[in-house]
Amino acid sequence: MAGKIKKGALVRAVKEKLEGSLEAKASDNRFPNYIFDSKGEIVDMNDEYALVKFYVPTPNIWFRLDQIELAE
Repeated sequence: MAGKIKKGALVRAVKEKLEGSLEAKASDNRFPNYIFDSKGEIVDMNDEYALVKFYVPTPNIWFRLDQIELAE
């Protein structure tokens, strides 16, 4: 799936992959529902992470590529 994810794609976070992850342990692990229920746009990428912009008044979020999926 990560091969299909590219800049400009609409994605959402995968709850099962995000909960219990190193990123969740390093920060507040109470994730807002909008990252799972709404679509966000990839605005930047590197080898392992994608910067996702959700259309709510919040900062963009970096996710590991395996923690997101293409939105339907």
